Amino acid sequence: MSAPETDTQEEPAAPAPEFPRPAGRGLALIFAALMIAMLMASLGQTVLATALPTIVGELHGVEHMAWVITAFILSSTIMMPVYGKLGDMFGRKPLFLVAISIFVLGSAVAGAAQSMDVLIAARVVQGIGGGGLMILSQATIADVVPARERGRYMGVMGGVFAFSSVAGPLLGGWLTDGPGWRWTLWMNIPLGVLALLGVALLLKLPKPPQGEAGRIDVWGMTLLGAATAAVVLVATWGGGDFAWTSPVILALIAVAWWPGCCSSGWSRGSPSRCCR
Repeated sequence: MSAPETDTQEEPAAPAPEFPRPAGRGLALIFAALMIAMLMASLGQTVLATALPTIVGELHGVEHMAWVITAFILSSTIMMPVYGKLGDMFGRKPLFLVAISIFVLGSAVAGAAQSMDVLIAARVVQGIGGGGLMILSQATIADVVPARERGRYMGVMGGVFAFSSVAGPLLGGWLTDGPGWRWTLWMNIPLGVLALLGVALLLKLPKPPQGEAGRIDVWGMTLLGAATAAVVLVATWGGGDFAWTSPVILALIAVAWWPGCCSSGWSRGSPSRCCR
C-alpha cells in the first residue's frame, strides 16, 4: 500500500503589512488640520471679492484690479499637478509643509502691500502655496483614511470648499468694514500656524518607494502649465479686455489647444508624465 502523497505546494507569501492608519482622536485632529488647509486655499479665491473697491481706493491701479483674483487662481491652478507629481516622488508631508509656509508668507506680504504691483506679486506667491494646499489635503486623505470611508471625508472636504464660496465674500466684507481689508489676508497667518503644527506633529506617512516614481517630466509640466495659463487668461480676458476674435485671444486658444494635441504622441517616449 503506497504512502499518501504529501502536499508540497508552497503557501503564498503573506502580504506586506499595511501602513498603520491613525484612528479616533488622532485621525480627527489630522482631518481638522487638512480642513484648515483647504479652507485657507478656498477662501483665497473668494474673500477679496468684496474688498476690491476698498483696495483700489487705497492702492490705486484700477486697471489691474482683476489680477488680484486672477493671479491667485492662475498660479494655484498651474501648481496643482506639479505638487501631485512631486508628492508621489518625495512624499506628501514635506511638500505639504512647504506649501503651507509659502501660502502664509504670501499672505503676510500681500497684507502689508503698499502698491497694487506688490499685492499682485504676493498673490502669485500665495497661489503657489494654495495649489499645494488644495491638492495635497485631498491626496493625504487617501493615505490616512480607509478606502470604504474616504467618500464621507471627501464629502466634508467638498463642503468646506462650498462653504468658503458662500462665506468668503461675506467674511471679506465684514473684515473690510471692521479691522480693514488687510486682515482678509493676515487671518491666514494663525490658521496657517495651526495647520503647520497639525501636519508636522500629527501626520505620519510612509516614505515613497524608491525607484518607482520615475523622473520629473519638466517638459510635460511646462506644457501643462502653459496650457492651463492660456485657458485661465482666455476666460479672464475674453469678451472684456479683448474681443473673442482678437489676435491675443486666438493666440491663447492656440497655446491651450496645441499641448493637448501633441502630448499623447510626445509623452510615449517619456518614462514619467507629470500627472499619472
